Amino acid sequence: MRTCEEPRPPNGQSPIALAAGQSEYGFAEKVVEGMFIVVNSITIKIQSKAFHASFELWQLQGYSVNPNWQQSDLRLTRITDPQRGEVLTFKELTWQTLRIEADATDNGDQDPVTTPLRLITNQGRIQISLKRRTKDCNVMASKLMFLLDDLLWVLTDSQLKAMMKYAESLSEAMEKSAQQRKSLAPESVQITPPAPSTQQSWSQPFGVSPNASSIGQYFDKHDMKESSYHLLISRLDLHICDDSHTRESGTLKHGMLGGAMQLTFRRMAFDYYPFHRAGDACKHWVRYSEAMETRGQWVKKLVSEFQSKIEKL
Repeated sequence: MRTCEEPRPPNGQSPIALAAGQSEYGFAEKVVEGMFIVVNSITIKIQSKAFHASFELWQLQGYSVNPNWQQSDLRLTRITDPQRGEVLTFKELTWQTLRIEADATDNGDQDPVTTPLRLITNQGRIQISLKRRTKDCNVMASKLMFLLDDLLWVLTDSQLKAMMKYAESLSEAMEKSAQQRKSLAPESVQITPPAPSTQQSWSQPFGVSPNASSIGQYFDKHDMKESSYHLLISRLDLHICDDSHTRESGTLKHGMLGGAMQLTFRRMAFDYYPFHRAGDACKHWVRYSEAMETRGQWVKKLVSEFQSKIEKL
């Protein structure tokens, strides 16, 4: 993989649907979604103008799950609402070991001498929720949850500085991509309910007559109002060590006594909503609490003040 200086145009319709000669969510999509994938090892290499990184996964498994993240009948792993013309699907990826390594490129804006960044984790999983239009299979919203168990990470101060530079380099590309998506996102989408077909009966168990109101309520319960990304670590032991040194007369001498810091985090969580508008409701957020109501009122006040200033100008 390679980061782009400028974001590429959207991919358009689903390649699975096009290859099957269809333009909407149908049989071909359901067959591919029902596959159980097992990969012994996979390596992903990422190149950027500032750094190059590699991700190595062992014993990777991917499969469909129901909204409660349990393996069950494939017909229960999707929720289709014909009235809205939308479908929800749920996936889970698990692995035994993950190894991440990043290092500065020769022509990047890094220091001449850098320490590669390395991280090895044990079991983990990713939970993926997708909301798509049945009309053209375009993804309208997604939810990505990255779940890790106990994690031990030893960092030197030079590695910590390098990690911040890597994140700064990636944030530029991510910001450009977010701006492109915001510019292409319509204010409101009018969806025409698709005509009933035999394919839509896959979302309902056999012998059960579909009920529009019950389907709508079940869809609302698991609906993604907006795209979001989440990281949850059960326990993180972070060790930061000082590796600063100077060389004098060909021998290695420490200018000062090195130090170390240990930080322990339990149930550490990060939630990122890249397309959330200022002043919008936050009740659908994963870790919503009543304390956010005060913040919401404060944000609405700032937005109204900003809008009034713009109108005066």
